[in-house]
Amino acid sequence: MKRQIPILITFITGIVCVIAFFIPHRPFGDLQQRFLVWYAIVAGFTMVLGLDSLIKYNVKKIRQRKKGWPYSFVLLFGLGLVLVTGFQSWFRYNTPVELQSSFMWVYIHMIVPLQATMFALLAFFIASAAYRAFRARTFEATLLLIAAAIVMLGRVPIGKMIWDRIPEISDWLLNVPQLAAKRGIYIGAYLGGVVMSLRIILGIERTYLA
Repeated sequence: MKRQIPILITFITGIVCVIAFFIPHRPFGDLQQRFLVWYAIVAGFTMVLGLDSLIKYNVKKIRQRKKGWPYSFVLLFGLGLVLVTGFQSWFRYNTPVELQSSFMWVYIHMIVPLQATMFALLAFFIASAAYRAFRARTFEATLLLIAAAIVMLGRVPIGKMIWDRIPEISDWLLNVPQLAAKRGIYIGAYLGGVVMSLRIILGIERTYLA
């Protein structure tokens, strides 16, 4: 029964959502919005459970002095700092996003620089991946290299200085072959989403019960 009841709830919820999408009238018309509200409530509780699991795991890691335990200490300190400043700003300004609040000070002076550092490091990984992908070892890789070079030159003023047709060719590459490939990927992703949704609704896919 522990597995049958969640599958039954999933089946009924999925069928009702499909019916509500195609029949926007009572009693189905407002069910989809109501389910979204319930989903937000359940998602909130899952975040609480995830937070509890995160704290327990890192506390255990610190106690046992496992590899990388100082990073767990930094994580817990940052988590506590954000929570404390968030609640303090909420009680004082009725919102944590007030520019003069302590939460926004932590966000602007700590979180934003950390995000900038992370994206700056990602630039080196992207450059390394691009170097490996654009090496003209095969005919396809050569086409990718040429197209990427034209697109990059078409996005900067020096490209037009080299040849005034480069921006037009760059736009054509983005709007015709690249867009066609993107649409093919989207169609495949959407079909995969539909198939996975049907598998979950019909109880064929049960990995969420693990």
